[in-house]
This record gives sequence, structure tokens and C-alpha cells, in this order.
Amino acid sequence: MAITQAMCTSFKKELLEGTHNFKNSGGSTFKLALFTSSATLGAATTAYATTNEATGSGYSAGGANLTRVDPSSSGTTALTDFADLTFSTASVTANGALIYNSSASDKAVIVLAFGGDKTSTAGDFTIQFPAADASNAIIRIA
Repeated sequence: MAITQAMCTSFKKELLEGTHNFKNSGGSTFKLALFTSSATLGAATTAYATTNEATGSGYSAGGANLTRVDPSSSGTTALTDFADLTFSTASVTANGALIYNSSASDKAVIVLAFGGDKTSTAGDFTIQFPAADASNAIIRIA
């Protein structure tokens, strides 16, 4: 079992079908869920499921809503991103995460691999997103 960082293949197709809307005003609701090292997540992941989802105090099944950064462009690259997400006073261990669209049947967007187990004990568990620019944003189309 493994978590492999990837933009989900189904998400790429769904972008062309107009399934996902990243605009702050009237856009879809995106969530981030944490998963244990027993999870199998990667490019072939198509939707959020509870199998091997992390558990613990300060973390609820399904994860938490993400705050979107309005889509923009820089040069020939279109991009969007999310604000950092913190699970406060959490006692949880996670090996990766799934960003998914809860407005569209929990369709998978991106798998994040942490490179090993990350743990918080009655502290903040924070997902820090990269800068929202053409070289670093979590979602970039070049």
C-alpha cells in the first residue's frame, strides 16, 4: 500500500468536462481528508472514500473545507491554490491527504504524499500549501 503524490487522472478529464469550479464566488466546495500509511492513493484515485482515513481527536471523517484562491494566470500558466489548512488541537497521524470536490460526488482532485507519517499530539496539524504562483501553485496548467 502506498500514497503517491499525483494530480488524479480523472480530475484532468473532468476539468475538460467543466465538473470543477475553483472560483471563490459560486465555486465548488473542496475538502482535504487525511489518510494513514495503509491507504492506496495516487493518480488512479477517482473519489474520496473512508478506507484507511486517519482518525483522532481534532480530526473528523471527511476532513475539512479548503479556502480557495481564485484562479489566475501568469505568463502561459493558469493556476489556482488553497489557503493553508490547520486541524487545531489534533491528535492524529497521517501519511498523506486527498483533496476532493464535495460538491461533485466527492470526485478526487489531488493526492498529497507526506513522505512518511506526520503526527500531532494535542497540537496543530497544518497542511501548508506552496505559493500561489506559476512555478509553485498546487494546481498549475502550463
